[in-house]
Amino acid sequence: MNSSGYYVSTDKKKLDLDMIQDYLSNRSYWAKGRSLEQVRKTIEHSLCFGIYNESGKQFGFARVVTDYAVFAWILDLFVLEDFQGKGGGKMLMEAITDHPALQELHRWGLGTKDAHGLYKQYGFEKLLRPDVLMEKVNRRDKHELKAQE
Repeated sequence: MNSSGYYVSTDKKKLDLDMIQDYLSNRSYWAKGRSLEQVRKTIEHSLCFGIYNESGKQFGFARVVTDYAVFAWILDLFVLEDFQGKGGGKMLMEAITDHPALQELHRWGLGTKDAHGLYKQYGFEKLLRPDVLMEKVNRRDKHELKAQE
């Protein structure tokens, strides 16, 4: 717990699934329309981090998909608007990058459109070799991504 009373937990039982789904589906730019069932499935198959205020109310979330040996991908990191600018994003990133089970990884990844400054503080940088990385995007999602450009 920090001086503001905020704390991070990886206990999935504490997660507010409705709040997470509402934020991702309605307010994020990367997960528009994500269903509650999809959120449940992503949480089930991820190492999850919730951030909470002194009364235990969740106000942020992040998840990591990893093999715990070589690679991890940070996904769905957000802090509710009323709590932004108060260190919650940094607390989540510190909890993720300091997590004991993730210390031997060779490579981390994430995608962001607007939080480069935050992630740079934790060693993230532009791809060293973008020429060797590829992706496969669902046709529907690809259409939506092109429309956002």
